Amino acid sequence: MIVRHTLVLIGTVSALAATPAMAEEFSCTGSVGAVTLDNIFVPDGSTCTLTKTRAKGSVVVGTGATLIARSVKVTGNVQAEGSAKVNITGVSTVGGSVQIVQGGSALIKTATIQGDLLFDSNDGPLKALTNTIGGNLQAFQNGGGVTIRDNDIDGNLQCKENSPAPVGGGNQAASKEDQCAAL
Repeated sequence: MIVRHTLVLIGTVSALAATPAMAEEFSCTGSVGAVTLDNIFVPDGSTCTLTKTRAKGSVVVGTGATLIARSVKVTGNVQAEGSAKVNITGVSTVGGSVQIVQGGSALIKTATIQGDLLFDSNDGPLKALTNTIGGNLQAFQNGGGVTIRDNDIDGNLQCKENSPAPVGGGNQAASKEDQCAAL
């Protein structure tokens, strides 16, 4: 659970040093460059573009929101429920999992994900291309088409109840199950 806070800076930096350290949440509604932030939240209906940005926590994408992340480093998870679009590209690193649920489209390309990559109940086109995934890649009940190509997956590649069935190939995984058995 992420607690949202608004940070108001009053006084000098030395006055801030006396207060206990808390993970703050940055509300992203535009473009952010090469800075380090704690948690990042993309508000409902907003668009956030991160380029070479570091997140010491997680990135949460709101309902109807769009995240464009290029060459980012996220220590925690990327979580999107009901989002319009999530793109993670450009040799990005996610220390946790990427979960895209009940949303629109997604492109995950050339990323290193330490945990799992999950596409669940989305209605737009989904693509997982040339990623390194430390956990599982799972695609369940998606309706906009799923392309899974040239991924190196330490865990399982599992696909169920997608319509149409996922396409792709060249994936390396501990096991390939159900609709993804031939990928």
